[in-house]
Amino acid sequence: MDMQTGSSSAASAASAVTRNLATWAAGFGTAATTASADTWARHALLDWFAVTIAGAREPLSDILADEFRSSTSGPCTLVARNAKASLHDAALVNGAISHALDYDDVNALMHGHPTAQVGAAVLALGESLGASGRDILTAFIAGYEVECRLGHMCGDGHYEHGFHATGTVGTFGAAAGAAKLLGLDVERTAMALGIAASEASGLKINFGTMTKPLHAGKAAQNGLIAARIAARGFTARDDAIEAPQGFLQTQAPGFTAEAVRPDPKAPMAVEQNLFKYHAACYLTHSPIEAIRELKRQHNIGPDDLKLMTLHIDPGHLKVCCIPAPKTGLEIKFALPHLAGMALAGADTAALGTYSDENANDPRYIALRERIKLDPKPREARERHGADVSMELKDGRQIHITYNVGIPASDVAGQEAKLVAKFNALAEPVIGRARARTALDMIMRFDDLPSLKGLMETVA
Repeated sequence: MDMQTGSSSAASAASAVTRNLATWAAGFGTAATTASADTWARHALLDWFAVTIAGAREPLSDILADEFRSSTSGPCTLVARNAKASLHDAALVNGAISHALDYDDVNALMHGHPTAQVGAAVLALGESLGASGRDILTAFIAGYEVECRLGHMCGDGHYEHGFHATGTVGTFGAAAGAAKLLGLDVERTAMALGIAASEASGLKINFGTMTKPLHAGKAAQNGLIAARIAARGFTARDDAIEAPQGFLQTQAPGFTAEAVRPDPKAPMAVEQNLFKYHAACYLTHSPIEAIRELKRQHNIGPDDLKLMTLHIDPGHLKVCCIPAPKTGLEIKFALPHLAGMALAGADTAALGTYSDENANDPRYIALRERIKLDPKPREARERHGADVSMELKDGRQIHITYNVGIPASDVAGQEAKLVAKFNALAEPVIGRARARTALDMIMRFDDLPSLKGLMETVA
């Protein structure tokens, strides 16, 4: 049920955030979605499978799979691990693996990565239930919408205060998606969200370590647990998000309550998804693209550079500006180092680029000494963007502005890029034949009678 706009609706939204989200999610169904939203959701799941299959080779994936794999034959598949696990453990492991490379999608509304945890939760639950692709896709869209609407209400304060929205706000998305797939009514969905309010966690201090991906895995698992036990009658406050000492008051200073979807005809949150084509923190992507464009336009390289200045939003300094990375994982959050690598022509889409050797390569260390950061506040819609200025040794001054934070208008072109990304990431792990079979099934996801064939293919 959509809320009316106006001052009275704002007061209502402020006093009933949990129940309003629950009412919308419980009432959302296949008839409420659109062909466009379905297409974007399939793209998000295609990307999820790509990065999860590739992430299965990461050391953190070995640790988690060894810890949580079933000693017998569990009901759920651990992607690209040739192993099974319990429902809750599969959500945790697959959720963490999907974020292991930091190559998964982003949504500015949420201030985080939307698909990792919601995808892991509804896919594990859907596999265990034998649910159809259509029902799973609907649940995914519902969970995605809830986390993005709540994330938008949190504003900048939640993230700037040190909370990782992928783990915190993502827990509510996973809970809502699981509640939708379980068919919970408004009361039980509100209970699931209330339980999730006590489970939501994730701190930005752990960026650049294995614990950042764990945030996504725990969000998937915790949200799924919240919905499952709510279905059994487990109780929580039905205002746990907005109540005094609730989630918003304790973790989101300056939040602004909003109607869930005041205009049902407006594009859904999933249609504002941002996909990553560089295997690093999304806040590094505009600088990388800008540098590549300057390099192409002016035919320059490291030997031509006297000084490079990256004009970025101050918020980047708390996320992706590790000054002296020591590991491949830290490179993903080391903007000056990445900028130097981009100028040197490193393939920032290739997983092997993010190695300990490249973190400690004297060439890149010397190059980043000629790169400085100039943080200046930017408007909200420009925060993913960057201005890059270069002073060259021959005296030329060159400059460019780039912003990757704008959703694609060419959806067919986006699909082609995501298919190429999927093939590049999946084929080395599961082989070309299985990758092609999986791709075909994902592209007709809403027609699948169950996930059995798809999960066997990517196992």
